[in-house]
Amino acid sequence: MPRVGIIGTGFGGVAVASELLRHGYRDVVLWERAEAVGGVWRDNRYPGAACDVPSPFYSFSFAPWDAWPRRYAPQPAILDYLRAVADREGVTQRTRLRAVVVAAHWSGTAWDVTFADGSVETVDVLVSAVGQLSTPAIPSLPGTDSFTGAQFHTAQWPSGFDASGRRIAVIGSAATAVQLVPALARAGADVTLLQRSANYIWPKPDGAYPRWYRRFARGERGFFRWLGEQFSRQLEPDSIYARIGGAVTRAHLRLRVRDRALRDQLTPDYPIGCKRILFSNDFYPALQLPNVSLETTGIARIVPEGIELVDGRVIEADTLVWATGFAAQSFLHGITVTADGRELHAEWDAAGGARAMLGLYPAGFPSLAIAYGPNTNLGGSSILLMLEAQARHLRLVLDETVKRAATAFTASGAGEEQWDAEVQTALGDSAWASCGNWYRDPASGRITSNWPGGPNAYVRRVRELDAATFAFEV
Repeated sequence: MPRVGIIGTGFGGVAVASELLRHGYRDVVLWERAEAVGGVWRDNRYPGAACDVPSPFYSFSFAPWDAWPRRYAPQPAILDYLRAVADREGVTQRTRLRAVVVAAHWSGTAWDVTFADGSVETVDVLVSAVGQLSTPAIPSLPGTDSFTGAQFHTAQWPSGFDASGRRIAVIGSAATAVQLVPALARAGADVTLLQRSANYIWPKPDGAYPRWYRRFARGERGFFRWLGEQFSRQLEPDSIYARIGGAVTRAHLRLRVRDRALRDQLTPDYPIGCKRILFSNDFYPALQLPNVSLETTGIARIVPEGIELVDGRVIEADTLVWATGFAAQSFLHGITVTADGRELHAEWDAAGGARAMLGLYPAGFPSLAIAYGPNTNLGGSSILLMLEAQARHLRLVLDETVKRAATAFTASGAGEEQWDAEVQTALGDSAWASCGNWYRDPASGRITSNWPGGPNAYVRRVRELDAATFAFEV
């Protein structure tokens, strides 16, 4: 049986490792750069951090959970769940912590994986499960280093940070800020939110689960899977679903914000779905609190005492919080991947952005798979459906490799080209093509993050193995 190495222990890494272990692949090792299992749910512990997918649905189908405290679980509960599954499935004990992968080289027969401490491990199959949302993105603004107060990205939230009495400027107004700003306001901070573009925000059908109901909550999974599929159809421009989504979000804004001027500032100027659609019940009320203000004027530079706007005004602050998301296009960020004289990132740059057959297998790179890879992010529904489907397909590929007594598998160039052409054609008609967003390669503008639709279609596409799209080295 092949030795499999997995980079990362978030949901993607746990999904792949669990699938392999449950089907007899025992020689599995995981490398985690941090001091504990957990991925983004370990790193993102800012106040208010939670999931915008209902927890009975944001969980593995093979590991239902009866301890969710509410429908949309907060970060600590999600992390507890992930770690419990990792322990139960035998993933934790196969994880090497504080192992920072910096390079992987295909020797012709195996992957030599190099770590920051200079050590090297060799595996037959390499899986990247670092995801799309693991590298914080901080924009380059003049004067950033001159700021005299505290500053940090939301994914690097300092332990023990007390917001009470602070003047906090939050830069960025999307998914993280929608959760963070109400929490900071409740904690007693004076908050200024610097918004570049407004969001479409749905009301959030959240609520605490009574203890007697928690064991029944898993029954919600099927409904929310169906609902997530319908939600994804808002991304079809001019569809009835897009019109319904626009109507619901406009009504939500109108009911929650009575002040016309503030409402105008919070009204998006792009089609629904082009940027991530959000969920919140407390964001709009928080912006109307006396200790919270919204600023939509552009930023000129950072100054020692705060933020200078393009109109010359200065927003004074003692803390800058960068709620500016992640370098989502930097797949396998910080890891140099080479095979047969080719470097993966150079190949992607030359092609105008990342691509991989089925979003999993880069052509020409033997026995390499990328969980949550190019064009597998979703605009709605649960990413765990995609991760489970990918893990199962990789296991089918390994089954075929073992069956043939092969030493390696490689996705064909023709298979990758056909897949990419199909996906890009579908994306050209999606809402994501109608404005700038983080789903695009920053150089080419090509949409490299997202899958064009709901997860059910993807799950069907990867349910069976088409062995003809692979070369098996015997």
